Amino acid sequence: MDMGLRNKTAFVTGSTRGIGKAIAIELAREGVNVLVNGRNQEEVERIVKELKEEFPATSPQNATADIVDRQQREVLFEKYPSVDILVNNMGIYEIMSYEDVSDEVWEKYFRTNVLAANGLSKFYLTRMLKNDFGRIIFIASEEAIMPSGQMPQYGMTKSMLLSLSKSLSKLTRGTEVTCNTIMPGPTLSENVYQIIDRLFPDDLPFSEKEIQFMAANLPHSELQRFIRPFEIGRLVAFLSSPYAAAFKGSPIRMDGGMVPTIF
Repeated sequence: MDMGLRNKTAFVTGSTRGIGKAIAIELAREGVNVLVNGRNQEEVERIVKELKEEFPATSPQNATADIVDRQQREVLFEKYPSVDILVNNMGIYEIMSYEDVSDEVWEKYFRTNVLAANGLSKFYLTRMLKNDFGRIIFIASEEAIMPSGQMPQYGMTKSMLLSLSKSLSKLTRGTEVTCNTIMPGPTLSENVYQIIDRLFPDDLPFSEKEIQFMAANLPHSELQRFIRPFEIGRLVAFLSSPYAAAFKGSPIRMDGGMVPTIF
């Protein structure tokens, strides 16, 4: 299905690996010119080159910056003053007990997972409203609505993104601009793959390792496998398209059945 996104421009934060890279690839597949973001310039350039080689009709660009830093965001705004799609994907997470989460850690997670995304959204939303088209998509987590208690500092920030998205959506009334949030469940990023691979004997196929891990550690998952990053990327492509205009301030669960409630 042609998503009607050819020649649109998307800024995908944290897009040199994992879910962010998968989102960048799937948007480029639809003809979108992706601004690739990360803190390491060499990694960003590598992904820009990969996208250009695989999707030569697009024009991926280097958007190297630490978006947590306000001054670096300002530099990006000067270089890329307007985008059609903003995907706030970048974030940090770590399993921590509540007792070990210091005030400094709470502040770090708030600045990184919330304020950085808010700073980008505040700048680009105004321009999207003037153009009467735009998409702001936040990547949250099932932790936003079903905190495990294993990383309270992370779950708190993801819940805040749901609230922020809904608040921003109220400003888009009567326009072709949307703000939505995707809540992925356990996803097979590079780091997760390596962790699972090391937990089991080398002669066991990864598919079997995955089945055993899910059964032992995530029995509530109805999918009983990890979500693949490209699956999230395809959902982002749809939500970015003109066909998704009716999604307004929506928290969209893609959790593989992890959340046991109706809503």
